[in-house]
Amino acid sequence: MSTLLEVRNLKKHYPIRKGFFSKQVGAVKAVDGITLSVEQGETLAVVGESGCGKSTTGRAILRLIEPTEGEIMFNGTDVRSLNTEQLRRFRTDMQMVFQDPYASLDPRWTVQRILEEPLRTHGSAASSGELKSRVEQLMEVVGLSPYQAHRFPHEFSGGQRQRIGIARALALNPKFIVCDEPVSALDVSIQAQVLNLMQDLQEQYGLTYMFISHDLSVVKFISDRVAVMYLGRVVELAPTKELFAKPLHPYTQALMSAVPVPNPGQKKQRIVLTGDVPNPETPPSGCAFHPRCPYAMDRCKSEAPALRTLDTGHQVSCHLY
Repeated sequence: MSTLLEVRNLKKHYPIRKGFFSKQVGAVKAVDGITLSVEQGETLAVVGESGCGKSTTGRAILRLIEPTEGEIMFNGTDVRSLNTEQLRRFRTDMQMVFQDPYASLDPRWTVQRILEEPLRTHGSAASSGELKSRVEQLMEVVGLSPYQAHRFPHEFSGGQRQRIGIARALALNPKFIVCDEPVSALDVSIQAQVLNLMQDLQEQYGLTYMFISHDLSVVKFISDRVAVMYLGRVVELAPTKELFAKPLHPYTQALMSAVPVPNPGQKKQRIVLTGDVPNPETPPSGCAFHPRCPYAMDRCKSEAPALRTLDTGHQVSCHLY
C-alpha cells in the first residue's frame, strides 16, 4: 500500500488572551505535535477521552481550522501551502462526516438541495438533469429511496440523517474521509447498519478513512490500525489486532480494561486511573500521563518520551519501552 496522508509534528494551540489589550498570556494545546501516516485504502482509528484533541486533529488535517504548526502531505501535495482557491479545488479529494446528524444538515434545505450543493460548488454536474440523476444515485448508494429527496432533514431518523451526511461526503468522489464519531449519536442497532454501510462503500470506492471515536468496540470492528491520543499527543499506534491483544502504554491498558465483556461470567481486571485529565492550558511537565500513571518514575516527571517504533512495528510513547 502507498501512503496517502502523512502528518508531521502537527500542532493546534488556541491563544488565551486577557486584559484590555487582549494580551496573550498562554495557550490551550489542543493538538501538541502529532506525527502519523495513513495508507491508501485503510481505516486509521483515532481514540481517546473527550477533550484529548481527536476532532481537532481531523479538522486541522482538512484545514477546516488552521494548524498552528506542522506539515500535512496529502498524495504528495503540501496541504498547508495551498491558497484559498487551490484549497477549494482540493476539497474534492478530502471530505468529512460530522458527529451530529441533527446539527450538520441545514434544516431549511431539502435533501435534494443538500446533496446538490457540493456538486454545484465544484461544477461536477452541468445540467439540472445530471444533478437530479447524481442525487438519486447517491441516495441509492447509502440505502435511501430517491423519492425521499424532496423531504427535509427533520423528516428522517437519526440513522437516515447520518446516511445523508455520508452521501454528501461521497458526492465529489473523494479519496479520503475524516469520520468524526459518525455513529456516537445513534442507537446500537443503527450503529451496526451505518458501520456496515461504511465498510461496503470503502470496498466499492477504494476509500481511505480516518475514524475518530471513543468507542473501542466500534474501533475494533472497523479499523485496520489504531492511534491512541492523550492530551493532544499520540501515545500508542499499532495494528488493531495487536493493540487489542497486547496494549503497551499504561493509558491504553486502562482504556482496554474499561471495555465491557459480553460474557457475564468472565472476570476482567479493571484498571482505575487516579486523578483527573490535566488542564491543557497547563499540561504536566515530562510525560503528560505521569500524574495518573501507576508505573510513573522520576524520569517521567521531567522527560517527555518520544513516540518510538519497536521491532514489531508497534509504536509507543513510554519510558518503559
